[in-house]
Amino acid sequence: MWMLSASVPGAGRDAQTPRMDFNVKKLASGAGVFFSRAVQFTEEKLGQAEKTELDAHFENLLSRADSTKNWTEKILRQTEVLLQPNPSARIEEFLYEKLDRKIPSRITNGELLGQYMIEAASEFGPGTPYGSTLIKVGEAQRRLGAADRDFIQSSMINFLTPLRNFLEGDWKTISKERRLLENRRLDLDACKSRLKKAKAAEAKAAAEQELRLAQTGFDHQAEITRLLLEGISSTHTNHLRCLHEFVEAQATYYAQCYQYTLDLQKLLDSSNSEMLPSAFVGNSDKPAPPTGSSPSTATIPVVPSFAGPCNPTPSSVGFTEVSPPSSGTRKARVLYDYDAADSSELDLLADELITVYSLPGMDSDWLMGEKGSKKGKVPVTYLELLN
Repeated sequence: MWMLSASVPGAGRDAQTPRMDFNVKKLASGAGVFFSRAVQFTEEKLGQAEKTELDAHFENLLSRADSTKNWTEKILRQTEVLLQPNPSARIEEFLYEKLDRKIPSRITNGELLGQYMIEAASEFGPGTPYGSTLIKVGEAQRRLGAADRDFIQSSMINFLTPLRNFLEGDWKTISKERRLLENRRLDLDACKSRLKKAKAAEAKAAAEQELRLAQTGFDHQAEITRLLLEGISSTHTNHLRCLHEFVEAQATYYAQCYQYTLDLQKLLDSSNSEMLPSAFVGNSDKPAPPTGSSPSTATIPVVPSFAGPCNPTPSSVGFTEVSPPSSGTRKARVLYDYDAADSSELDLLADELITVYSLPGMDSDWLMGEKGSKKGKVPVTYLELLN
């Protein structure tokens, strides 16, 4: 028993010794290869060793692949900025993707604005002019926000995801094989250097054998890398299809936005025309000053005057020839300064009093104004009607 128990540990040590020797030899071999490549690379940089050059076609494939990778990264990053301008939100989405967790549904800015408007209308009174308008605008903003969310989702799936898949999949494979090719090239050139330095016949024979093996490994790796680089053409074709889908989604989004805002504008115009007669009763509160550009110039039908049977009927006359209607004139106080956009409009100064009246067919957002001998169109939103 004693001899058995004593022999077992010894046998274990004897069994482990070859494995340990093998690991040490493998480590030493790997360190030797790394050192040989480092020496070869350094000598190439110093111009003390020759370098195996790739053919022109291969170099063009490498350059094309690098350009594809660089521009795909830039396009991907800028598209992410376009779809999500908030950098904090982009970081959050990136973390969720890396953790392989579902990104929480986030309400868009348009939907949030619409929600605030509708909640404000319920407090101010949905039956009031301001409240009812808030509801109409709020519903339109919610539809615009939903269209924005659909556009983002479509672009993420059909455009951004394929670009990311290329960078995280195909490009990583290409980069790995290119590193292997560079190592094979360094090994090949190191073998060429050793063959040149070999003097003895045995050393030359050994160097020639190493050179043949290194050349075979280099050629094999070059063919693998070449095939992967030529696949960049297929990548371009795939990205081209994704680009068409992105543009189509963008066109759909902007068409929806245009239609929603156009419908809202018509809805508000019809509401304003219904509310216009009540404006002549008097405005108790000052309206908010208009923002943005001045109201668009409307075409005003002009009432022709007949001078007598001997004079021809003019097709159009200036504003100075238009007489105010016998009834329907009102006094108005100017709330804000207004600079006329052209000769058909009237300059206004805050707090001055003018006479206003409407002409047949005139746009509901405008009235004819008179002060002294001057006449011209004036925007209703700049006035407080007094009687």
